Order: sequence, then C-alpha cells, then structure tokens
Amino acid sequence: MRPKESLAHREIALAGLRALRAQRLRSALTAASMAAAVAAVVLVATVAATGSQFVLAQIQGVGSNLVYAYYEAGGNVSDSEADYIDLADVEAVRLRLGALAAAVAGVSSTWDSIMIHGRPTQIRILGSSESYLRVRNPVVHHGRFLERADLEGRARVCLVTRRLGQDLFGSGAAAVGQSVTAHGIEFKVIGVFSERVETYGQSEVSERSMLVPHTVLRYFQETERVDPLYVSVRSQQRVEEVAGMVRETLESRHRAGSLYRVETLAGILATARRVLLALSVALILVASITLAVSGVFIMNMMLIAVSERTVEIGIRRAVGASRREIRAQFVFEAMLLAAVGGVSGALVGVGIPWAAALVWPELAPRVPSHWVALALLGAAACGGVFGLLPAARAANLDPAEALRHD
Repeated sequence: MRPKESLAHREIALAGLRALRAQRLRSALTAASMAAAVAAVVLVATVAATGSQFVLAQIQGVGSNLVYAYYEAGGNVSDSEADYIDLADVEAVRLRLGALAAAVAGVSSTWDSIMIHGRPTQIRILGSSESYLRVRNPVVHHGRFLERADLEGRARVCLVTRRLGQDLFGSGAAAVGQSVTAHGIEFKVIGVFSERVETYGQSEVSERSMLVPHTVLRYFQETERVDPLYVSVRSQQRVEEVAGMVRETLESRHRAGSLYRVETLAGILATARRVLLALSVALILVASITLAVSGVFIMNMMLIAVSERTVEIGIRRAVGASRREIRAQFVFEAMLLAAVGGVSGALVGVGIPWAAALVWPELAPRVPSHWVALALLGAAACGGVFGLLPAARAANLDPAEALRHD
C-alpha cells in the first residue's frame, strides 16, 4: 500500500472513531443490539449442540454397536413347539462371529415373589454371564459384577438393582454381603447395579430385578429360553453384517417357520443424528434472523447520523474529501459498531455456558466454535451490507446544499 493511500485510510478511520465517540450513547446502543443478536445465535447453537450430544449419548449408552435378537413365533410353528433361543444358540453365535464380536451374552428371566416390608412383591430374576457387562454397559454402584468363576462354579450370588437393594436393606451400599432368597435358593448379594441409560421398563431390567449366573437360573426355569440374545460388535461398520450372520445362525439351528427378529441401534442412531442436525440448523437459522434485525437497526442509526452530520459532510467535501472517502468512512463506522457488538456478544454467548458449567458440572455444555466464528462473520457482514445505504446517501450529498443545511 502506498504511503498516500495509507495516510488516507488512517484519516478515514480516525474520523470514524471521532464521530462514534461524539455519540457514545447511540453507538453503545447500536453495538449492544448486535451483541444481543450474536449472543442469541451462540447460545442457541450451544443449546442445540448440547441437546444433540445428550440425546446421542443416551442412545450410545445403550450400545451403538449393539445387535439384539429374540424369538417370534412363525406361522408354521405353534406356541407348544416354539423354538426359543437357548444357551446352545448363544454359544453357536459366539463361535460363528469370532473376532467380529466384542462380547456375546444371552439373558434368561423368570419372576418370583419375595417379602418386602412384610408384603409379597414381584421381582424379576435375570440370568446371564460376565459378558452382560460388556454388551449392556450397566453401572455397578457397589460391589462387583459376575465373573467367569461364578458361572463355572454355579455360585449362588446375585446383583440387585438400586431400588431392590434400598427396599430390602435400606440402601445399595448396605445390600452388598447380604442374602436374598428367591425360588427357595439363598443368594449372596455381591453388587448393586442399574441401567446406564434409563429405559423406563422397556428392557429386561425392571425396577426391582436381581441378576444371577445363568448356570444357576436354568435349574429353576421351566423352559430354557434366552430373550434377548445380545452381541456387542467391535466395529460399527460391521453391525449390519453381524446382524445378518446372527439371523442366519439362529434360523439354521431351528425348524423352518420359526422367526427370529434381529435388531440394531445403528439405524436409530443415524436417524437421530439427521433429525437433530435438521432441528439444530432450523433453530440457529431462526436465531440468525436477529442478526438481520440488528443490521437494520444499525442502518437506521447510521441514516439518522447522516442527517445530523450533513454540515460536517459538506465541510469535508469542500476541503477535498472524495465521495469514495465519505462512503468508506460511514461503512467503516457501521462495520466497527457491528464488530464491537459481535465480539461482545460472542464473549457473552461463550461466558454464560462456561459459568453454567462451573455451577452445574453435570451439564457439560458444548459451545460449537464454528458457529461462534460464523456469528462473528455474520455480524461483520451485516455491518458492511446495512452500512452501504447510509454511506451512499452521505457520499451523494451535494457539498453546497450540505453546507446550507440547517
């Protein structure tokens, strides 16, 4: 840049700054409107991103790589002939999948009535293996989970849900080491667990459940039935392939006409991502309208400034300022107001989630940096675009007429 041009640009910037300082209140209010707009965009983007992260985490907490199968009676098979999935099927699936599966577990269940506070209460008794911890990701709050030695030794041990532990022994921590009698067998409580993601009774785990080795449960089950069979797949890209292999294995081991439903969470996860993305974009676009509204406010303020500074503009034109310089000064003023407001709004938009995280660490808000950058760029663009009309009007004033302006 040549020295003469650099000097001209510096003079334009200094003139713009002097003009904004002369109207401090108006300048502050104009910048504040842009700050509110940018803060709104950043906060809406943060809420959308944090909400999406929470929903996806809930689905992934169940198991994004999870395949589960259960029996559905076919048209050619009566209930009495039902080919339920059994423990031999679980082992066959494990052998068929090999290294594709991180873990395979079957869940059997039955019900029993036990006395709680002097009243008979139904509890669900689940039978599974140590692999259940890998496929369903339960949270063990106290004690430990089932181990291979428990299954091989047919140990009479169990884990209870937090609600059952509280009902029986006053608290989960107090339950560990106590005994629970179900189906006439006394089980030692070795742990207290819960689902990692609340399914509200839609899974095999009910509010009052106990988990025992399936090698023990099978002895007081009338019919050996695994419902459901779970597979945790090592690679998310192989989930659908593994689901097909599970279905083929089950169908090949049972009579024609028996149906086995094999489901995955991959489709649910993909659909949730698309819906959440569309919702997030829609919310942010709505919030972005405030940027345009703030731009209109800047334009109106600058038009008022042109009207009030007509004599000043006439003097500058009379002493040699070109139309281009006048236009550049007013565009500079509009963009400076938008930039100051944008940066202030971005700081507010980032600061509020940060402060909320300090007060409520469990919130873990996620501020998307790319939306912060886009909001700042949008603010600068609004200042430039909506500053063009006032700048053009100022530049087109006739010097002689401007000097006679009252």
